[in-house]
Amino acid sequence: MDTITGTAAGVPFTALPPGRADGPAPLLVTWHMLSAPRTDAAFAAALPMTGVPAWRVHLGMPMSGARTPAGGFDAVFDLVRRDALLAFLAPVARQAAAEFPAALSALRRQLPVDDGPIAILGASLGGTVALRVLATGEIPVSAVALVNPAVRVRTAVAMTQGIAGKPYEWTAEAEEVARELDFAAGEFPGEPPLLLVSGEQDHPGLRADAAALVGALRARYANPETVELVTVPDLAHPLAEEPGLEPAPQLPTAKAVDEILTRWFTPPSP
Repeated sequence: MDTITGTAAGVPFTALPPGRADGPAPLLVTWHMLSAPRTDAAFAAALPMTGVPAWRVHLGMPMSGARTPAGGFDAVFDLVRRDALLAFLAPVARQAAAEFPAALSALRRQLPVDDGPIAILGASLGGTVALRVLATGEIPVSAVALVNPAVRVRTAVAMTQGIAGKPYEWTAEAEEVARELDFAAGEFPGEPPLLLVSGEQDHPGLRADAAALVGALRARYANPETVELVTVPDLAHPLAEEPGLEPAPQLPTAKAVDEILTRWFTPPSP
């Protein structure tokens, strides 16, 4: 079966079917980064996870790809310059998480997926979305993976200062939103297995936040071995070459991540 593209409750998606399925298959949902690859189609090409016996459905993030604001990147950069957190990062993460339950229901109607718990994967700000979905506890989750995630949105704000051209001005509202989108304490319902993939060359702040999350979960979980932290040599923050809008050949570093994720999301043989 070929790749399927479409929308689910208004959310664009690129879906890759399992290699073989005799009936409804499990579902793995991803949210891409806002760095390259920055669309669902480009993310699917960077991390296809072809060996995973599940539907891999890559959702398009708000303000990206088909939902890029009129004016393109210039309009996005204007939002970042206006207020990186309150005008861009927080609205994107909040909307992506809020629209997911309806999108999931639509996907279950459109694709031959089973009705069991889903696996989720998020990269960069997509990692913020995955963590927010996990924190709500509304949707049963079987396993989680994060790649160079923004565990604390405050750290992502610091990364936008080059675009803004000035230090971010923290207001009381911004501080409150930063606390809302800070998941380093690992306060999630249940104990789903969690894999965190961190690039050796990723931003130091993101790597520190990743280690904090893993440490918090290992301290809380009854089975701390179900929380894994894997460092990928030579991997910086992006997973694809710029501009990262269209599917492109898989980079060696992305291939390494893809293999790690494939092992994580593939059930052991009986």
